[in-house]
Amino acid sequence: MIKLEQIQHIYFIGIGGIGMSALACYFHARGAKVSGYDRTETPLTKQLAALGMDITYTDTEDGIPTDVQLVVYTPAVPATHKGLEFYRANGFAVIKRSDVLQIITEGAYNICIAGTHGKTTITTMTGHLLRDTGFGCNAFLGGISVNYQTNFWSDPRNVCVVEADEYDRSFLKLHPDIAVISAMDADHLDIYGTPEALEEAFIQFANQRKPGGWLISKAGLKKHDLLPKENHITYGVEKEADVKAHNIRMNDGTYTFDVEMKKPQSRSIQNIHLNMGGMHNVENATVAVAVSLLLGIEEEKIKASVASFKGVKRRFEYKVHTPEQVLIDDYAHHPEELHALISSAKALFPERKCTVIFQPHLFSRTRDFAEGFAETLMMADETILLPIYPARELPMEGVSSSMLAEKMEVQRVTLLEKTELMPWIEKYKQQQGQPRMLIMAGAGDIDALVEPVREMLNDEC
Repeated sequence: MIKLEQIQHIYFIGIGGIGMSALACYFHARGAKVSGYDRTETPLTKQLAALGMDITYTDTEDGIPTDVQLVVYTPAVPATHKGLEFYRANGFAVIKRSDVLQIITEGAYNICIAGTHGKTTITTMTGHLLRDTGFGCNAFLGGISVNYQTNFWSDPRNVCVVEADEYDRSFLKLHPDIAVISAMDADHLDIYGTPEALEEAFIQFANQRKPGGWLISKAGLKKHDLLPKENHITYGVEKEADVKAHNIRMNDGTYTFDVEMKKPQSRSIQNIHLNMGGMHNVENATVAVAVSLLLGIEEEKIKASVASFKGVKRRFEYKVHTPEQVLIDDYAHHPEELHALISSAKALFPERKCTVIFQPHLFSRTRDFAEGFAETLMMADETILLPIYPARELPMEGVSSSMLAEKMEVQRVTLLEKTELMPWIEKYKQQQGQPRMLIMAGAGDIDALVEPVREMLNDEC
């Protein structure tokens, strides 16, 4: 395998993916020529192109660069992709995204953050705290940091903060100095087959720490007793844990709280202010604080950095926040994520009517968790269901958004095509009465609808 420092031209298949684009930025920052393919143009691919990367959106062999030393692909790309087939057939070095991340982090001090929920926010918070306090780190994020408008940054300090993705078992390529596990709920059953197999992968990830490395896990995980006990600390909110957030106060969509650490040494920080909604994000911030304390960062620096954190795009992101209207955009695409999102939003804004616009992601996930989705969405006063976003999957017979609607109370759910959403928003905007809250959730292309909705609602405000 060619050494990374020898790469002059690297090609990414699926360059617009959030993890792939971070790697593309890494090589671009090192002076390599970066080019690639993606299915459609997005704000992220436009950002990469603005940096000077050559990106194509047509899957043909015509124009594919042949002077590349390495081809990187994401498992979400089908094996029949013509560019991938060409490079494999002609003897090019072709490896997965996770292999590249493994090579990059082999000689670094690694903080690897895993979990079926919360990992993007925790990774971004941790990266921000280390950067903002002056500790320094290289960050590979699964979302766009609002503070820096990027999902990657570099630093001379050989410390990497990495989002450890469980999809395709990618996180098993990593060897953390600090490993974080935020959740092990069933997901990606198309890869793992059973919830038990997924849990075993997380246990294996925890056991891949380097000698003397730390494990930080959420208190109360189902497989807690099977996780390694050495150098293992737990975290939680208002519950027994080695690192605990408590004395939590809410104020107009933000939180103030205290953090107490019992081990490996007793430390505390009072009146931490988080300018981000969602009680689950208080929990996420507690992990980032715990990592920072393990690294010996001063309490007052940590406190100031949490207060300056502006959030992650599409993670409980306020798009409109006025006395009349709140619009929240979130990536939630699993019943547990939706539950955390809706319950937190309703706790922060109990007087507002809550309407959720949800785009299910993947036919297999919709099928596997149909009951959970229906039950969770019933927490809203009203639900708008868009068609399932297929991503890498073909349609499955009998699996649709209408299947979810049939499991819900008819008077509280409406099925809409994406083209019907803006006319619905126009009528919604004209409604009078109590202050309202609109939540747009999903991991598909619903994000392209958020800005038009925001603009229409702002016309009202």
